[in-house]
Amino acid sequence: MANEELIYRITRAIYERLGPSAEESAVEQLVTDIYQTVAPALRNGAGSAGFQSPGTASSAVGANAGEGSSDRLIISVFGMDHPGIVAGVAQILAEAGCSIVDINQTVVQGKFAMVIIANTLRSQLSVTELKDRLRSEGEKLVVHIYAQREYLFNAKHCV
Repeated sequence: MANEELIYRITRAIYERLGPSAEESAVEQLVTDIYQTVAPALRNGAGSAGFQSPGTASSAVGANAGEGSSDRLIISVFGMDHPGIVAGVAQILAEAGCSIVDINQTVVQGKFAMVIIANTLRSQLSVTELKDRLRSEGEKLVVHIYAQREYLFNAKHCV
């Protein structure tokens, strides 16, 4: 999906209509379906509302930092602190070919919390497969691991 601005606007519109508690997988599927429907018209020059065809210079990732990227995942990890949590999550990302863009973790009175921003551009797994691997690892580590695309996270939390 090349036109990050359009994806972001579609996502925001869906969350504004359905509310921030909308099921993430349903929103992601709606965004994908809508984008795939309008993308051919954009490529043929029928775009409007200031959008350019995907792949043009101004549709580069980062044109508006608040929009987020479909190539990055926000991964949140919560649970009781014990050795191996960071290593377990990082190992899955490394095996998939993802890189960690940013990471922050803290322990407060024995409670562990971590947020990772991972770049999935070179991932050998689909986002769905990656989420499944992270969820499974969370069960093994007895922590909760949540992952969602950055643009969905931003749209959901900026409504």
